[in-house]
Amino acid sequence: MKTKDLSVLVVVILIVAMMIIPLPTILLDFLLICNISISLMILLVAMNTKEALEFSIFPTALLLTTLFRLALNVSTTRSILSKADGGRVIETFGSFVIGGSPVVGFVVFLILVVIQFIVITKGSERVAEVAARFTLDAMPGKQMSIDADMNAGLISEQEARMRRRKIEQEADFYGAMDGASKFVKGDAIAGIVILLINVIGGFIIGMVIHGMGFAESASTFTLLSVGDGLVSQVPALLISTATGITVTRAASEGNLGSDIIKQVFSYPKLLYIVAGTIMLLGLLTPIGLLLTIPVGLLLILGGLSIQRTAKQDELMSEELEKAEMEEDIRSPEKVVNLLQLDPLELEIGYGLIPLADQKQGGDILDRIVMIRRQFAIELGLIIPTIRIRDNLQLPANQYVLKFRGSKIASGEVYLDHFLAMIQGEDAETIEGIRVVEPAFGLPAVWVTAEEKQRAELMGYMIVDPPSVIATHLTEVLKQYAHELLHREETQELIDNLKETHPNLVNELVPALLSVGDIQKVLQSLLREQISIRDLAAIFETLADYAVYTKDSKVLTEYVRQSLTRQITEQYADQGVIHVLTAGASLEKGISDSIQQTETGAYYLSVDPQLSRRITEELQVQIERVMKSGGQPIFLTSPSIRMYLKQFVDKIMPTVPVLSYTELEPDIEIQSIGVVNI
Repeated sequence: MKTKDLSVLVVVILIVAMMIIPLPTILLDFLLICNISISLMILLVAMNTKEALEFSIFPTALLLTTLFRLALNVSTTRSILSKADGGRVIETFGSFVIGGSPVVGFVVFLILVVIQFIVITKGSERVAEVAARFTLDAMPGKQMSIDADMNAGLISEQEARMRRRKIEQEADFYGAMDGASKFVKGDAIAGIVILLINVIGGFIIGMVIHGMGFAESASTFTLLSVGDGLVSQVPALLISTATGITVTRAASEGNLGSDIIKQVFSYPKLLYIVAGTIMLLGLLTPIGLLLTIPVGLLLILGGLSIQRTAKQDELMSEELEKAEMEEDIRSPEKVVNLLQLDPLELEIGYGLIPLADQKQGGDILDRIVMIRRQFAIELGLIIPTIRIRDNLQLPANQYVLKFRGSKIASGEVYLDHFLAMIQGEDAETIEGIRVVEPAFGLPAVWVTAEEKQRAELMGYMIVDPPSVIATHLTEVLKQYAHELLHREETQELIDNLKETHPNLVNELVPALLSVGDIQKVLQSLLREQISIRDLAAIFETLADYAVYTKDSKVLTEYVRQSLTRQITEQYADQGVIHVLTAGASLEKGISDSIQQTETGAYYLSVDPQLSRRITEELQVQIERVMKSGGQPIFLTSPSIRMYLKQFVDKIMPTVPVLSYTELEPDIEIQSIGVVNI
């Protein structure tokens, strides 16, 4: 146990012992001075903290100081009643502070108790109670706000965790202060009771035991009791004031002194008005100018001083801004910071700002959260935080999605319109702004709210502006999903898998494959919209075949073959899959063009004329299937699948190419065409 921890335990034990063991008066004097010093220290700390959590130990300190004060009351009461002597500190307070008059001392004591009990303690208790209640009520909203800021890219995950922790600590603190304020209230009541016991008990003991006369006994014990009460109530008043200051510091920017000076004296012209009012008061009333003019002059001088200081601060801030701008230009560190790029940015025109403002009903932040969750579930990929920024250089209704600073998609939406998706042949039957739907390239019309119901009755599919942006973002991010997976993200996936499959990860990384090799395999899967969520199955396959080859393309084919159930479910429709089959001539033409390098890697070397013929035939088949309203899917042998995919990507990258070994045996395969050359 550390020395600091042990010392606190010893102090608590000694406080309890004080209530039982009689103490000499010299030690009581020392402890009473310590009590005043501790109370003053707590008050100064409370005044200099910027926020309540900086003094989070205050509720416990309040309990310990109250216990210490009550222990001193017990010890001083024992000394007064048994010896008719409370020590030099109590005697000083009884004779010097209250002028030796028991009546005056009793009145001063009652005033202090009233101030502490009714004014400060009662108010602090109420503020702590209300603060605790409102802090608890506001917790869900604050946490949602933190989540929104994190999803918008305004704060990092670590900062979000710190803010959530701070909210929890605030709730705990104000709840504890609500209870701890009862200690101060009870201490004030105990002070009154102890005073009455000392006066009445001391009067009786003085005459019965000490043999004093009536007047002498009343004077001695009343003076000592009132002095003891004042010695206790002064520290109690300081602690009560500290309690009130702590729980009322709701929106402070600095310590109490700086906040008061900054906020109360921020308007120097008002000081002139106050000075004029005070001088008129002396001129028009019997108070006289002799008293009011000095006060008025002080206020005027204070206003002039504040105005002069404000001008100097303004000039200094302007010079500082210029110096910082010059430093930004000259400093190489500042220039290096400009090289940092956000992975994903969504820039919006000023007309679309309400979409990102929750106060105006905007829910684009919530939709981005749903997009990130959808990617995690469907593809097993954690999409980086998408930062939302307004760009005044964009047209009012335009939005732009940037990937590492480069534009990858853009579109236009109209907040007071709805997008009507054209499903029939006739596109002229409804009025509106004719556009091309950004996600799928379909013809569409932006219609007003009045035309919305009519468009629905005519068979149009109606989509609101936030849904248009969310759908567009989803499709674009799917297209670029493989580029969002870097080595850092790959390492995070590996670390996450290691928590549940440590032996599997240790066997594969780095003994058989590096993080970069695994990244290439996962990127290849994402490029063809194959989910990597089942990372354990992927690593099992890599561990089996990485012994024989390090070629990421070949390893990807092995992984695809191990994900047959997943791939079959992805492309089959009620147990049936309609495919374009690669004919024998096409397979032979591609197979004969596969070459092997000296390092053992395979690549495709196709004659230009043959390449043109293959591309033309594939394009004809894709267009034929799409015109009939179907989804083109190519099926071929596993040996040429990845090479055929290279040809298909030139025409339409979204068309999948599967091999026979990637489908479940019980799936029904229906051919809708054969591709030959």
